[in-house]
Amino acid sequence: MKRREFIRQTVEASAASLLIGGGALWLGSRNDETNAAPAVYEPKNYRIDIDPNRPVLAAARGNDYKRAARMAIEALGGIGAFIAVGDYVCIKPNIGWDRTAAQGANTHPDIIAELVTLCRQAGAARIVVVDVTCSAPERSYARSGIKAAAEEQGAEVIIASDNYLSEIDFGHDSLGRWQVLKPVLECDKLLNVPVVKHHSLCGMTGAMKNWFGALSGPRNLLHQQINDNLVELCRLFQPTLTIADATRVMQRNGPTGGRSDDLIEYDCVVASIDQVAIESFATRFLKKNPADFPFIIEAERQGLGVIHLPDSQIAEIET
Repeated sequence: MKRREFIRQTVEASAASLLIGGGALWLGSRNDETNAAPAVYEPKNYRIDIDPNRPVLAAARGNDYKRAARMAIEALGGIGAFIAVGDYVCIKPNIGWDRTAAQGANTHPDIIAELVTLCRQAGAARIVVVDVTCSAPERSYARSGIKAAAEEQGAEVIIASDNYLSEIDFGHDSLGRWQVLKPVLECDKLLNVPVVKHHSLCGMTGAMKNWFGALSGPRNLLHQQINDNLVELCRLFQPTLTIADATRVMQRNGPTGGRSDDLIEYDCVVASIDQVAIESFATRFLKKNPADFPFIIEAERQGLGVIHLPDSQIAEIET
């Protein structure tokens, strides 16, 4: 049996009974609409064209993480180049773990707060912050600081439940049927906001691995041939903008960490319209190279992005 067929069949057999986040999310009861076979998903490209004279990637360094996020986006043309008046914006951070901001397991709340502020200033009509967590969601949202930071700036913070999930068929040649976050599917603009850190299976969590949190179900199945599945998720979800948190980067014991000596503080926020480029750039924070990660190489081979940007398309900023 082919790998994708195995994943598809196992997901369909298990999705009605598995618990996510240590028992926090029950996928059992479904209404008639959910039970109906969904149409095969057509990947939605949320990307937009930007000024060709602007860089494709910007890395801003400084211990004021809000300012760093703002400066990185300014270098790409400013938030107005990405968010329009009336937009429904979905911000997808990593809120996977019951960890504090200082522990480096989740996206830093200051970055999320600044993105909400910027989107609101650009005239977004609705701003949703959401993730499917690994630890219990209420604890992860609270302890990470993301819920409070996002709500303070006016965002709608959603904890995934049946009301916020749609059953999607990615197709037999892809990942099969999954429960997917509705805001990710329904928004006008999609911001991918991963944290850069070590991961015990694929070596690094970043932009591509952050899409695990858009799915609800037996995600451990995606760990089988994880490199192929990361590339597939990169193909399925094409965000408007990726903003990577490389402020304090977990060098080992990922993805959960927990010890301060696992971290190196780089105080850097990286923004790009290219998921592969930002993934490639992020490898330096783990003292690695893109060639060390098969999923980055394969993503470029499939035309999903560029590993080696020319210097003219990279802006490095000290804030």
